[in-house]
Amino acid sequence: MKDVNLYTVPTVLSIAGFDGSGGAGIQADTKTISALGCYAMNVLTALPVQNTQGVREIYDIPPTAVRDQMAAIFDDIYPDTIKIGMVHSVALVRVIADFLRDYRGHIVLDPVMVSTSGHRLIQQDTIQACTTELFPLADLITPNLDEVSVLVDEKVDTPIAMEEAGKKLLAMGCKAVLVKGGHLNSDTLTTLLLQQHSDTYRYESSRIDSKNTHGSGCTLSSALASYLARKKSLEEAVALSLDYVHQAILASKDLQIGQGNGPLNHFHNPQKLICYELD
Repeated sequence: MKDVNLYTVPTVLSIAGFDGSGGAGIQADTKTISALGCYAMNVLTALPVQNTQGVREIYDIPPTAVRDQMAAIFDDIYPDTIKIGMVHSVALVRVIADFLRDYRGHIVLDPVMVSTSGHRLIQQDTIQACTTELFPLADLITPNLDEVSVLVDEKVDTPIAMEEAGKKLLAMGCKAVLVKGGHLNSDTLTTLLLQQHSDTYRYESSRIDSKNTHGSGCTLSSALASYLARKKSLEEAVALSLDYVHQAILASKDLQIGQGNGPLNHFHNPQKLICYELD
């Protein structure tokens, strides 16, 4: 009988909301994780009714159902990294935080508070619960300028203000903050990585003239979780993930899907499944 060499692959769990139009949420996460050579798993936290034009309604998933989903995954496939997206109630925040308290991998938290179309997605008490319960558990949080402005309660619209806001978030107990500059009023987009007891890393890219940016935040955070699962350093994972999103937007700039903000091309350069031989 021929010997079989068993192998495994990097596993990434997305704990996030749904997008029936396929561009954001767990759909974008699954596409991104797969395109970057990892194995994607999902826990559904909410059922937003949305399309490329915006969010119409958000239906709750019971906290016990979220906990049971996580338990089922962990009992069978322990994830190498976790990406957390939409968590829109205090009860969900507490269930997720309690379950992940002893988790032994990297966590990337995308604090989904404002949709691409400007729709406010969570209430103030949930934001407070996120900062006290989830921020300390995350290895990295990835707010955009709208979300940073909500978190620090002041307008953030310049690179200087971004760095000051990032320092305030570190003071709240975050291990690392990636302040995304996609909403800057500039042809050059600046994104800043701030970490405890470290210098600020600055990443720049040119703005792409495209309306197809739906799900770009979800895509970036799941790319970060994927590269961390592939054992990249945080600084390298940020650089690779920003480039992946940039290229995905570039590859979809002339695409017509939907009447609003269209999706990225997640499979513009799919990577082979990253395989590790088991002993």
